[in-house]
Order: sequence, then C-alpha cells, then structure tokens
Amino acid sequence: MTKEERFKLFIDYFSKHQPNAQTELHYSTPYELLVAVILSAQCTDKRVNTITPALFNTFPSVEHLATAKAEDIFPYIKSISYPNNKAKSLAGMAQTVVNNFKSEIPSDIDELQTIPGVGRKTANVIASVIYNKPTMAVDTHVFRVSARIGLTTHAKNPLQTEKQLVKYIPEDKIPLAHHWLILHGRYVCIARKPKCMECKINFLCKYYATNPSANKAIQAS
Repeated sequence: MTKEERFKLFIDYFSKHQPNAQTELHYSTPYELLVAVILSAQCTDKRVNTITPALFNTFPSVEHLATAKAEDIFPYIKSISYPNNKAKSLAGMAQTVVNNFKSEIPSDIDELQTIPGVGRKTANVIASVIYNKPTMAVDTHVFRVSARIGLTTHAKNPLQTEKQLVKYIPEDKIPLAHHWLILHGRYVCIARKPKCMECKINFLCKYYATNPSANKAIQAS
C-alpha cells in the first residue's frame, strides 16, 4: 500500500464515521479554549474540564485574568499537573494578550507563540479549532498514532510529524484529522496496548500488517 493510498483510506473512513470530530475540552470563547489547552499539557482533558468552571467563574475574561497574579490562580488549578508553572503561564498569557493584542486571541501562529505558555502545538490548536486554519497540532497521541498507522515515516519530532501529515491531508480536512488522530489514540490506539481487536481501521494500519501479535489477536477473535 502506498502512502497516498493509506492517507486516502484514512480520510475516507473518518470523514464518513466521524465527520464532526471536535475537542473534548469544554470552552465557550477563544480565551477559555486557550486557558484549557495550556492547562491540558501532560494532563487529561477530563481533569481540566473539572477545574475550569470555577476558574472561569472567577476570571470570566482575559481582562479579569490579567489582573491576577500566579498565586491568585494557583488555588483553582492546584490539582492538575505542574500547577505552579501553569499558574505563571496563565498570568503571563493574560497580560500579554491584553497588552499586546488588545484582549483578542490572535490567529497567527507566530503571534500566538509569543504568548507565555503557548508553544507550537498550542498555537496550532487555537488556529485550527477557533479559526479553522489548516494547522496540525501534534501531541503525543498524534505523534504515536500517525507513526503506527503508517501516515508518517521516521518522524523524529512533532514538527517532522506535522509536516508529513499536512503534505498529504487536504487543507479542509486538516482541522478534523487532528481530532481523528487524538481521539483514536485516546480510546483505541492507546500507548501501551493498542486495541487492535476493536480497531475499525486495521485494514489500513501498518502496525497491524507488520505486527504478528496484533494480527493473530484479531484473527482469533
């Protein structure tokens, strides 16, 4: 199977079965999504969703958050990973957005990356989810799943993965494909023990085709 054929099968399957895939983070404004994505680093979306209601109730806008210090934010996020660093990032993020971008979350990838707590992955998420730009955010799920399936080859870092994916995925599908890969990695193609017996795309998966244990498990089911 050629790479082009594998991408086509991947896109065709998920376009039919998950045409409206979206982030599992809860938000109602660009500001809320940016906060949630910053908090989600090395933390589950489920956990983030449990703490953001109280945080957003106290700081309902980026202007409100910009008046807070890290120690004011910390109590609301202390139960997630790296709360001290994330509290500092959120305070710096809000001040930068208010002072440098007139309280509007920018859509430009480079501008987004000037904001504290925002790396390329987070910038791509905001550009894709909020502004529907053809940007591919690569987290651990996207990195792992795209390599296992065979969509990427010898990608050594997230940027290489990103470049390989956007090369073969039509621009209008890139925002969706980001969610397809994340959700598939979160619930089916999990890190330690992928659920090959439950996987609906094993017919196009390079891992399934070349991994005897996965192949035999499916055949025996």
